[in-house]
Amino acid sequence: MIQNALLITIGLFLGVAFYLMGELRFLVPYRAFVLSEYGWPLSVFFGALFLNIFAGAFILIRKFLLKDTGRKLSHIDKQFHLRHSDLPVQLDEEEKN
Repeated sequence: MIQNALLITIGLFLGVAFYLMGELRFLVPYRAFVLSEYGWPLSVFFGALFLNIFAGAFILIRKFLLKDTGRKLSHIDKQFHLRHSDLPVQLDEEEKN
């Protein structure tokens, strides 16, 4: 689940980065100045943006892809702890004969 959220985050983050690189072409001559003066605030901003996108993706994955997981797992856990019961094993056609 974390891997999926990280993949979504990296994809969105790269998309935003490429979009901004295209839109902010006029700042290329001032690159050294911008990075020397505003490098730390920019890195903090993009780090916070990365964490927020990751948290949002993680929450969406938990919300939509893990429906009723706890209820399903508790049902199986109750079956094993109430009595000694094995899961039914389906036999192949050759074993039935």
